[in-house]
Amino acid sequence: MVDQSTRLPDLSARPHELSVERVMTAPTALVYAALTRGFDIWLAAPDSVRMRPEVGEPFYFETEFEGKRNPHYGRFLRLVPSRAVEFTWVTAATEGAETVVRVELVKQPRGIRLRLRHSGFASAAVRDLHEQVWPRMLEQLEERTAAAVG
Repeated sequence: MVDQSTRLPDLSARPHELSVERVMTAPTALVYAALTRGFDIWLAAPDSVRMRPEVGEPFYFETEFEGKRNPHYGRFLRLVPSRAVEFTWVTAATEGAETVVRVELVKQPRGIRLRLRHSGFASAAVRDLHEQVWPRMLEQLEERTAAAVG
C-alpha cells in the first residue's frame, strides 16, 4: 500500500501518459528485484545506482547514451513485492517534471505480463519520446533477467 506520509505528485496539469505491455519469461521475483534494486542490471550505467527499495525513499541513477551520462531521479511511491512498483521519474527528458511510473506484474502460465504506465508528461512530444524508449528498455529487462535464470 501507499505510505500515507508519501506525497503523490499532482499530475492534473500534465495529462499525457503512455502504456506499454510485455510478456516476460523470468520469475516474477527476479523482475521485481530488477525494478526495485537492480537498475544497473538492465537500465543504469555501472556504479551509478543509489537505491533503497522503501516507500518514500529517493533514488538516483545515470544512463549512458551516445557517450553522455544522463541523471535520473525518483522516489518510491508504492511497493507490493512481486506484484507492483510505483515511483516518480525525473530527468531532462521529462523536462524536469516529476512523472509517475506504475508497473504491474501479472502471473501467466508461461511467465508474467508486465504492464507499465508512465504518466504526467507536460506535452505529447515528451510522451512520444518515452513511448519509443520504454519498449526497448523492457526488452533489455527481459533479456537480462532471462539470462540470469539461464
